[in-house]
Amino acid sequence: MVETYSKNANHNMRRPVVKEEIIDLMRQRQKPVTGALKELENFAQMNNIPVIPHETVSYFRLLMETLQPERILEIGTAIGFSALLMAQYAPKAKITTIDRNPEMIELAKENFARFDERGQITLLEGDAVDILETLTENYDVVFMDSAKSKYIIFLPEVLKRLTVGGLVLIDDVFQGGDVARDIKEVRRGQRTIYKGLQHLFDATLDNPDLTASLLPLGDGLLMIRKKVANVHLPSEIVD
Repeated sequence: MVETYSKNANHNMRRPVVKEEIIDLMRQRQKPVTGALKELENFAQMNNIPVIPHETVSYFRLLMETLQPERILEIGTAIGFSALLMAQYAPKAKITTIDRNPEMIELAKENFARFDERGQITLLEGDAVDILETLTENYDVVFMDSAKSKYIIFLPEVLKRLTVGGLVLIDDVFQGGDVARDIKEVRRGQRTIYKGLQHLFDATLDNPDLTASLLPLGDGLLMIRKKVANVHLPSEIVD
């Protein structure tokens, strides 16, 4: 029994922002996962653990096969599904993944021990805010799938460690469509997330040092490409 996520958690991510029949088409017609990934996908569904949905899985599969990154950083391991997905389709990549949830860490360790056959994945335990400052490597791809209000806090350190031309992928940025609403229409308990995501958009979508695009996959994916070595982020947004 996995206790971390209640049945009522992450309600926004369960609200479709694309027509349901299109979501069904994407999930039914695109190549399914098999083997270890299918086992973990089923486990996540049974235990209400949020992992990337199948339309995002299909996109990541294509992206990893195309880019073949050498180093990947992930913030938000959960049970290790997305790290193992990236490892499968970028078999030469070294993947560093960060999580602070003790229950998820134990499950991820078990899954990496069973399924990380090439020893590609390193799990770092603790708060990403603290760990990011200690990293010394540069990364070709960074995937953020953790506390949504913290994305804007993580972004400056992430960009410092991203190679020029590298990509940042940030998940669940639509919050079931809440980001398109006036803040007064958003539930009070969700307003911190809303404000953090709006700051994230302000910092990236029209930044001349970045190329950014919002993709309607899952609950929204923000894709950012770093164009220059030293990216300027407005201080009033990230402070």
